[in-house]
Amino acid sequence: MQPRKMKFRKSFRGKMPGNSLRGSSLVFGKYGIKAITRSWLTARQIESARRAMTRLFKREGQIWIRIFPDRPVTAKPAEVGMGGGKGAPDHFVVTVTPGRIIFEMDGINPTLAKEAFRLASHKLPVKTKFIEK
Repeated sequence: MQPRKMKFRKSFRGKMPGNSLRGSSLVFGKYGIKAITRSWLTARQIESARRAMTRLFKREGQIWIRIFPDRPVTAKPAEVGMGGGKGAPDHFVVTVTPGRIIFEMDGINPTLAKEAFRLASHKLPVKTKFIEK
């Protein structure tokens, strides 16, 4: 997961203050997983969590990914000295603050959904909680 086009190649690291107001309620599915702590989530972590969930219920039901990694993170190559500017874009992340819905799910029973979200939460660097409508 990465953006097709970007207005700016490199961005500042920034702060992550406050709680999430947008994306803090269920919209598409019946069950969801909500972030309790704040962190950056990489595209690899999101994909890993998605695979863990779909593997459990064998393509039954439907999953919605409510976040998208649109923020570039730069990295300089190994053993390069100080100076010489900022490194090239390495990977993409999304800033997740407390209250943000990460995944939504529908079409399966609640116990299976809870287990799927438990497996997914092990792949993510944020603490999460299971919510339902």
